[in-house]
Amino acid sequence: MTESTSTAGAAAPAVPGLAELAVVWRSGLIESRHFGSLVALDADGTAVLELGATDAAILPRSTVKPVQALACLTAGAPLAGEELAIAAGSHTGEDAHVAVVRRILERAGLDESALQCPVDRPEDESTFEALLRSGEGRAAVRMNCSGKHAAMLLACAVNGWSTADYLDPAHPLQQHVLATMAEVTGVPVEHTAIDGCGAPLFGTTVRGVAAAFRALVLADPASPAGLVAAAMREHPFFVGGSGHQNSELMSTIPGVLAKGGAEGVIGVADADGSAVSMKIVDGSPRATTLIALRVLEALGTPIDGASALVELPVLGGGVPVGEIALGRDLASALDALAGDQE
Repeated sequence: MTESTSTAGAAAPAVPGLAELAVVWRSGLIESRHFGSLVALDADGTAVLELGATDAAILPRSTVKPVQALACLTAGAPLAGEELAIAAGSHTGEDAHVAVVRRILERAGLDESALQCPVDRPEDESTFEALLRSGEGRAAVRMNCSGKHAAMLLACAVNGWSTADYLDPAHPLQQHVLATMAEVTGVPVEHTAIDGCGAPLFGTTVRGVAAAFRALVLADPASPAGLVAAAMREHPFFVGGSGHQNSELMSTIPGVLAKGGAEGVIGVADADGSAVSMKIVDGSPRATTLIALRVLEALGTPIDGASALVELPVLGGGVPVGEIALGRDLASALDALAGDQE
């Protein structure tokens, strides 16, 4: 019996105090509301904004790929530049991404058959259409987590660890990832799950995600954590891809580190150490970048030039009829924060 079937009939635990973080307006009516938990840290690490259940257990999904990349690096994987960025990212399967993943695998003495992430189509539509025209099918190397998997395989290869079972939570590499997660987030790992790509996923909290991103941007540039942050910011295309919100955010606002994940989780930090993270309880990511940028703006980060990421129209018949906007609870909290800073 799988974990999903064994827990399907269990009563879900209540999550008290969730905050309204975003709303969707259509033709003058609120069509949808996104509730969740959010924490914002100022430059000295003080939590200046806490909404919802910031210390409740969450599954951070791909938001913590930078921490997993850090673990591969500290385990000895010789990753740098584009390779380190794609290890920390969720790429869109474009040809340039695939070339870097294959390069990492080649350095590990392996080929694509060693990847244990699912086969998938590229998320980039133009690449997908080109593959359809060429007759090329889905492949594991096109899957958005293949960079992380290749980095894990390289870490195993340089240590002489087995690669056939690199996704086993008891594997030496995954135990090192677990220890790195606990250290960087400051939160003991109390729940281990399996991510969508098949890799072990170690639970944390919204506060833990914010602490991790703050630690990455403030790390000594020559340290492994500093190298991860620098690679992501210097090569944002390999963290996401063409038109990807994480890539666009880091390209638009210099110094900012950003990584979102599935099910409405994101972590964003500015170079001064101010950071924001959140979990949208309904799992939708459509407002997370908007929310993160408005919170960072309130903390003093200029977001000039990021209008495409914060002005999100709702369309009807191809024309704007509404917008995605901040929810009541978050808007009130930001107003109060602005009043405290005056």
